[in-house]
Amino acid sequence: MALKESTKKEQANSYELVVSVDADTFEKAVNAVYKRQVKKINIPGFRKGKAPRHMIEKMYGSEVFYEDAMQDCYPEALYEAAKEANLKIVAVESLEAVEAGKDGFTFKTSIIVEPEMEIKDYLGIEIEKKSTEVTDELVDEEIERVRDRNSRMVTVEDRPAQDGDTVVIDFEGFVDGVAFDGGKAENYNLALGSGNFIPGFEEQIVGHNTDEEFSINVKFPEEYQAEELKGKDAEFKIKLHEIKAKELPEVDDDFVKDVSDKETLDEYKEELKETLAKRLEDEAEKDVDDQIANKLIDLVEGEIPEAMYDNQANEMIRDFDMRLRSQGMSIETYMQYMGVDQNALREMYKEEAKRRVKLRLALETITKKENIEVTEDDLNAEYDKMAENYKMEVEKVKAAVPAESLSDDLKVQKALELVKEKAVIK
Repeated sequence: MALKESTKKEQANSYELVVSVDADTFEKAVNAVYKRQVKKINIPGFRKGKAPRHMIEKMYGSEVFYEDAMQDCYPEALYEAAKEANLKIVAVESLEAVEAGKDGFTFKTSIIVEPEMEIKDYLGIEIEKKSTEVTDELVDEEIERVRDRNSRMVTVEDRPAQDGDTVVIDFEGFVDGVAFDGGKAENYNLALGSGNFIPGFEEQIVGHNTDEEFSINVKFPEEYQAEELKGKDAEFKIKLHEIKAKELPEVDDDFVKDVSDKETLDEYKEELKETLAKRLEDEAEKDVDDQIANKLIDLVEGEIPEAMYDNQANEMIRDFDMRLRSQGMSIETYMQYMGVDQNALREMYKEEAKRRVKLRLALETITKKENIEVTEDDLNAEYDKMAENYKMEVEKVKAAVPAESLSDDLKVQKALELVKEKAVIK
């Protein structure tokens, strides 16, 4: 596509481009529009869909196909113009045709672009790495978690209910002596200490015995979801049917055989030490990466367009939507369940979107400062890895992922690796 452009900076991160598309490119676009639309056009003397282009233009005007042809040309022309001007488009604020004819067409556009950022002192960042020492206490804690997963509930009859028990109760709630909707249940299993009920409810069941009938008094929170109950005092009549407690297995060789392929407790503890060592190392490495990211975000300076945050949040929402659909739920259904609208959903992602944008800009700035490049071998190796991960042919991956965008991603990855390599990790 032959084009020429003129660029004028309007303000920070905002430019006006005047782009001219050559006659040959425009003519091809006009002809493509004619071929798409001729099937729907009736011209006297011709069968429907068979009218020559010059006859249609004679009847409806020479500009009949111009608007759609320009719409077809805009994306590539704007992309090429911005590329020539060394600008990365974030958002298009306005776009209008200036003139069009046999010699091509010209349009004017106002765009928001990625900002020029500055970053200093990014090499030699000091990081404190978490301890990866596997202590006996950590091993014991892991064994307790395994015991908990393999516990069973047993009925307790020789003591009152206590925190951590599960009780089976009937209950009915009253406000001003009148039962209210949704305040009644029978044989309800409630874990004491879970915080599933309003404050004060579970705490007042502690100390009562099986088959006991009693009343408790609570106050609904001011932010309670049911409007008619907000801030109201309520009385609940309770019948306690059963108290169940968690029974943990003994930690011995039999327990080890049940939960692993080891024979003895000592062997099992050695295996846990290896598992915990790997987990702690992975967690420590992730924490190092997070610390580096946070430091880079703090170090990068520049005026970032709000549109970049919006674009990132929208992209995150699209990814979330795809994950929901893979699980058989639409994002509309999710928002209905959660009681949020599109704006509230976007707001949920806004802070993380800002973090991602700032980190990306920081790393892109480092790639320029360090003259980081990506070779053909780097690209091919990444394409091969992606093909293997997605179980696709390499050529199909290349068609789906443009080399330019993949190259940008690899540069950013190299920048992060450089910062991490040069970091002072204590």
